[in-house]
Amino acid sequence: MNLQTKILLNKQPHNLIDYKSEIFLLGSCFTEHIGSKLGYFKFQSNVNPFGILFHPKAIESLVLNAVKGKVYSNKDIFFNNEQWHCFDAHSKLSNASKDELLSCLNKQIKYTNKYIHKSTHIIITLGTAWVYKYKETNKVVANCHKIPQRDFLKEILSVEDVKQSLQHLVDLIRSVNSKTSIIFTVSPVRHLKDGFIENTLSKSHLISAIHQVIEPQKKLHYFPSYEIMMDELRDYRFYNEDMIHPNPTAINYIWEKFKLVWISKEEYKIMNEVDVIQKGLQHKPFNPKSEAHKEFLQKLERKKQALSKTFPHISF
Repeated sequence: MNLQTKILLNKQPHNLIDYKSEIFLLGSCFTEHIGSKLGYFKFQSNVNPFGILFHPKAIESLVLNAVKGKVYSNKDIFFNNEQWHCFDAHSKLSNASKDELLSCLNKQIKYTNKYIHKSTHIIITLGTAWVYKYKETNKVVANCHKIPQRDFLKEILSVEDVKQSLQHLVDLIRSVNSKTSIIFTVSPVRHLKDGFIENTLSKSHLISAIHQVIEPQKKLHYFPSYEIMMDELRDYRFYNEDMIHPNPTAINYIWEKFKLVWISKEEYKIMNEVDVIQKGLQHKPFNPKSEAHKEFLQKLERKKQALSKTFPHISF
């Protein structure tokens, strides 16, 4: 008896991820989960220099500013609730010091430019098609930074709006890096604060637009994170207590599917070696001063050194 409907997934035929790959991840909070897995296994990856970005316009704006070499100045930031903020960035970059915020923004925009230029794979996770437009400037923001909602207009991007945003995003990336594979995915996190029907409408706009843009022959791909969660993991035991965010079991499951599709089989052995070292580093000994534990640490160190010789970028 088959108690689960499974999505047919095949290994990508070209440009698979290996330990030489440079992976750049942008987008919603699910991006952070995939980025965390890549980081755990010591792939060369960088995640969200401007923090979590939920909608396509925010990601498009970041890539545009990075490619054009924008320099942030006083006119791009504002003071609210005892901190300086920028509408282009997540609140994790906000700072009590204006100078430190500007320094951080300009450092991160340079990093973004560098990553776009050199990445072999760029993974973009879209969370929602709902956006907030600041009334004073008529500009769509990446984050509202707890400014009262009355100061914003809430709108949903049409399928055409999302398509144009994604196409511009692709064109910007291609203008400086024609070889990278761009992988789009839709976050399985449900934005229920928008409403149940509104969330479904939002996700449908994102998915429809992505499929009008992707062309595998042009290294534009779609990975079905959302569909895996909705169809293969259709049970609340795969959610956190908020019943909105995927729990660790679901994240691990989707990661294994991503690994199946996008990571070269030749790298699985190295991933297992990294996993053994990571688990060893997390091990808490009953007796830290025992000879057995000292021997365990010595073996672990030899494994780390052997791996670092083959892959100099790997450090623990």
